[in-house]
This record gives sequence, structure tokens and C-alpha cells, in this order.
Amino acid sequence: MPTATTTKASMAGTKRKSAPFKDAHVKESKKPKTSSTPRLKESAFKSSKNGKPRKNIEETSDLGSGGSDFDSDSDGGVPLSHGSSRNTEEDRNEDPNPNVTDSLHPDRAKAVMVNNQSSKEAHAKQKQLASERKASKPLAESLARTKKIWERLRRKSHVPVDERKKLVAELFEIITGRIKDFVIKHDSVRVVQTAIKYANPEQKRLIAKELTGTYRQLAESRYAKFLIGKLLLQGDEEIRDIIVPEFFGNVRRLIKHPEASWILDDVYRGVATSQQKAIILREWYGAEFSIFQKDNSEKMSSELSEILANDSGKRAPIMRSLQELINNLIQKKMTGFTLLHDAMLQYFLNAKQGTEEVSEFLELLKGDEEGDLLKNLAFTKSGSRVVSLALAYRTAKDRKQILKTYKDTLQMMAADPNGHIVILTAYEVIDDTVLTAKSVFPELIGKDTEKQTENIVSFANDIIARTTLLYLFQGRSKALFPGNLTSDLEILTEIDSVRTTTSKKDPEIRRRELVMALSPYLLAAIAKASPDLVATSFGCQFITEVLFGAEGDKAAALSAIAETAAGDPTSVQPAAIAVEAVKTEAINTESRAHIATTAYGGKMLKALISGGRYDAKAKSIISIVPALDFADVLYPHIKDNILKWATGSSSFVVLALLESSSFSKKDELVQILNNNKKALQTAASEETADQKSRREAMEAENKAPKPSGKGKKSKPVKEFEIGNRGSALLLEKL
Repeated sequence: MPTATTTKASMAGTKRKSAPFKDAHVKESKKPKTSSTPRLKESAFKSSKNGKPRKNIEETSDLGSGGSDFDSDSDGGVPLSHGSSRNTEEDRNEDPNPNVTDSLHPDRAKAVMVNNQSSKEAHAKQKQLASERKASKPLAESLARTKKIWERLRRKSHVPVDERKKLVAELFEIITGRIKDFVIKHDSVRVVQTAIKYANPEQKRLIAKELTGTYRQLAESRYAKFLIGKLLLQGDEEIRDIIVPEFFGNVRRLIKHPEASWILDDVYRGVATSQQKAIILREWYGAEFSIFQKDNSEKMSSELSEILANDSGKRAPIMRSLQELINNLIQKKMTGFTLLHDAMLQYFLNAKQGTEEVSEFLELLKGDEEGDLLKNLAFTKSGSRVVSLALAYRTAKDRKQILKTYKDTLQMMAADPNGHIVILTAYEVIDDTVLTAKSVFPELIGKDTEKQTENIVSFANDIIARTTLLYLFQGRSKALFPGNLTSDLEILTEIDSVRTTTSKKDPEIRRRELVMALSPYLLAAIAKASPDLVATSFGCQFITEVLFGAEGDKAAALSAIAETAAGDPTSVQPAAIAVEAVKTEAINTESRAHIATTAYGGKMLKALISGGRYDAKAKSIISIVPALDFADVLYPHIKDNILKWATGSSSFVVLALLESSSFSKKDELVQILNNNKKALQTAASEETADQKSRREAMEAENKAPKPSGKGKKSKPVKEFEIGNRGSALLLEKL
């Protein structure tokens, strides 16, 4: 080996070894330096496309070994000028590939050389071969024709009815007897779906029967699963009883399948009978309930408590099976299933409180960092109950975290038939009312002051959303919780029993603190949007309850309500929707009746004048403190039309003014009424417009021919009162 003192002359013609080259496919990252010396052509460094090696660098180097001036100091002394033209010429002669191959893949270039075809001809031949392969497959001709029919039928508005009937008939002729072959293909299953879309009930049953035995496979298909939904869409009981039983015994497998899980949950939630739902849910309790199923005709219960009561020895395997399947779906982020939420509720209700079963389950809820699980739970019946119980059982820190999860969804939850109970539970169990006021109220009614009034008016007129605002004022009254919301009362009663061990603050103190925090928002909304609120019965009820229970200055709200009563009570006035909070000048062209002509409007004014709620047990009005003194606020606005009020449908409002102990203008009102006794007597004795319409309707019903039949008794004829009852009572007061 040459030493460091070896001269350049003594090393002439000696080849230096390059560094080991690890990856032959790595491209040169640096560009070669520009030099005045001619470069060796690129073809000298590349291998031939036909596999023959090109002349290597050593040969080129040897040819130029005599010219030391051209030796490279970086690559082993390869001369760049000597012999380059000869080597390039030799490479060109050795490479048999045509120039056209420079723009083609090597395999494609080889095929072009062998077949002597151009690229365009090769493409055409490939296309022809693909068409021949398709034509050789089963159902090729039928599938081609059905696709043409589908292309025509899918444009419903462009196809005449007669033509559509002919196409559907032809389609059924093709697919009948071979539907199973069509539904397994992604491109032909849409043809069957179109056939179902335009089929009559009998044809749909025919398709459902022909597919018997394949529904589990179809549910697992990415495209065919929609066909099951099409068949079940019309609610045909015969089709339902064909499809749903095929899922029995496979529920645990299907619920974990990425495609079948959605169709299974849709069937469970919206199609299956209570008996079928019980069978599906029972399979979550273990393999025993899938393999050893009882006769489907026998009534079954999915309540885990009943199963454990009959055989307590099964508790451990059932709870373990439930926990494993629940955890499996949560880890897969498949948390939107109603079936999952029902299973979670059964687990939580039957877990032993104070044990690891409950703590691990609650940690499972809290462990979802993205919050999708809690958000999905809130919008189902079982899920909302699970969240409510979790709020009741958890610590203050955990409750804060749960509320934080719902930060962006509280408005949606308020109007949801199930989600609103979570908000009511938060009112009942969270002792930190400052936290509730900051976490719930701004998100519920909005942080934008211009939108708050609009949201509050919308909530006040929604039978479900209004509970989240009025619950703190009305409590659990029947007026706030009608028949369709009785389940809320059951959950709240259940929460009460848990709250005694997990919350320390007195419920009444908690309620008053929350009312104090919520009152400013509601009173401001009443002051700004009273014309919109008094136009509906729910709005009038909202005004009454808020003014009776709110804390703070109510003067602006009372004044705004009194202004809505101004004007002629017998006329129809246009409704101005321009709310000061929104600051718009848009006027609603729809005419709105005067508040005096509506039963709910008169009832609201009468209640505000009386200054309190009526106690049925005491048979008296319990006045609020401080008093509203609404009589003095209202009277200046109705003074000019007081006689029309006294003889109209809202005559009880004037009667309430006379009975009010705080009304300062009572003597003036009595004088006006005494001067118009004749008008009061006429109103008290003559038939009102409402009485006349009811009488005419009753007469028409009595004249109508009655259906013949035994055992039907005729209704007794009602006797209607004649005259304005309020005017008659005013005369008695005078």
C-alpha cells in the first residue's frame, strides 16, 4: 500500500478503492460540479435494459491512465475526456432497446418490442382483454342489462310512469331466482336496491324470502348492508320477522364488526319488537345466552336483575362478559350504539355499589379523553340515565370533568328528549353552584349577548328545552313535566336517593343560588322580547314563573309586559319581531291577536296582578315577596280601553284589578265601571262569540247521522252558560 510520502508519479495508473456502497438504489444527492472538461455520457454509468453489463468505470479509467492531468481526486482518477466517444458508441451498439422505451416502463417497452406494437395499440389490446374477461363471467349479459335499467331508473324525475313500470317489470324478470348472485357484487347490489325501491309489498316480500339465510353475510358487506335497510324501511312485519331472527346467535360477533354493527344497532333501535330486543341484548350476557336460547315464542326479559334473581350463581360470568364487550367497543371508539348504552345501563344498575365494579366502570367513562362516549350517551334513554347516575355517584372533581366534556353540546342536549335530564341532574347534585353557573348557563343560553335573548325565547317555547330554564323556578310540577316526560321524574327521584350520600349542600340552598345566577339572563330576555313571549301559551307561562321566582330588579320586565297590553283589545295588531337584543328592524307581516283576546294572555295578566301562585290546599293565593305591584304598572296602558276589557274575553283581568289590595287606582276604576253598568249588564246576559261558535258546533254534531250499533249510549246534551261570566262578577262587585 502506498505510504503518505508516495509521489504522484509513482501512483500513476493505480486504482483507489472507493468507500463501501450500502444501498445501490440510493440516488446521488449532490449535483456534480460544473467543469470545462467534457463529462462522460450518462449511458456509461448505467446498465443496459436488456440485462447486459455496460463497460465499467475501471475500463474507462485504464484507457485514460496515461493522462494524469485528467485524473479525478475524488473518484479514483477517472478521466473525463479520453475514450468517452468510443465508449458511448459501443454502448449504443450493445443496447437493443428502441428510443421509444425511454418514456415507458421496462416491461411495457419489452412487450412493445416483442409484439411490434405501439403504446396506443397495447392499451387497446388490454382493454379488449378486460372486456373479454368480463363477458366470460357468470351473469355478464344480465348484469350489463340491469345496469342499463338502473341508469335509467335512478333518474326518477326524467322517467315517465309507464316507462318506469315496464323497466321495473323487466328488472324483476331478470333478477328473480338469482337475487343472491346479484347482492354479493358491489356493482349489482345497487340494482337490487332500485328494484326494492319501486317494488310493491308483495315483490318486496318475494325478495326478502329469496334472500333468507344470507342476511348475516349481507350485514357484514360494505354495500349490501344498505339493502337490509331498504327492506326494513316500510315496516312490514313479515319482512322484519324474516330478517331479524337471522342475527340471533351472532350478536357478539356482529356488534364488533365495522360494517354489521351499524345495521344491527339500527335494527335493534328502530325495527325490532320488544321480544326481539330482549333476545339481542341477552346475548351480551355470555355465550350461554347465544347457544342455549329458549323458544322465541316464549316471552323473555332483558333485565339483568331478573336473570340474576333466578340464578345468582351466574353473576360473575355475566358481569365479566358484559364488561369485556363494553370495554372492547369503547376501545374501538364504537360508542354511538343504543345497544351498547342499554348494556352499560344493565351493568351499572347491577354492579355492587362501593366495589371495584362501580369504580372501574366510572373510570371507563372518564378515561375517554376525546369525550365521544359521554356525548353519545347523553342522547339515548339508557345512556342519559347512565350519565345522570355517574354524576350522582362521582366526586366533585369528576363532576367538573364531566361538565367540561359537554361544554359545546349543552344547547343540543337541552332540546333533546334524553339529553336534558343530564342538565337537570347537574342542578341537583353539584354543590359548587359557582361552577354550575359558569359551566352551564353561558353554554346553555349562549355567550353572545345578542343571541341570548333569541335562544331564551326559543327555549321557552320548546316543551323539552324549557325544562332546563324553568326547573329551578317550578320544580317538579305537572305543568312542567307532562305525561311524555314522566320518566324524568323517575330518574330525578332515583338521583335524590343517591345524592344523600354524595352531596352535602341543602337542596333548597343550592336551588336559590342557581336561581340568583340565572335570573339576570331571563329577566333581560323578558324585557327585550316580551311581544314574542306573550304570543304563545308556553311564553306566557315562562313569564309568569320567572317573575314569581326570579331574584333581582323586575321593573323593566313588568313594564315591557304591560306595554304589550296597550291598544284596542278588539283589534288585530301586527307583531313586531324586532328585539332590542338583536337590533333589527324587520317587521313580521303576519297578524297577531291582541293579548286580551287569548286565554293564556289573560290568565298571565291575572296571575301577575294577583301577585302569587294559587295554593289548592289552602284555597288561596300565596303572594310572593317582594310584591310585584303589577296592577299599577298595567292600568295606565289599558285605562283608555278599560270598558272593552271589562266586557271582553279577558274581563277577569279587570276583576283582578278590583280584587288587588295593592292597586292604587281602584276608586277610579270603580267609577268608570259604575258609569257603564248598562254595557256590563248587556255583556253578562248576551251570548258571546265563543259561546255561539260552540253551540253551533254542538248542534251540527247532534244533527249528524249517528252510527247504528248496540251498547252505545248517546252523550248527554251540554248546557252552555250564556253571557260573559267576568262581567257578571264585576256587577256583583259594584
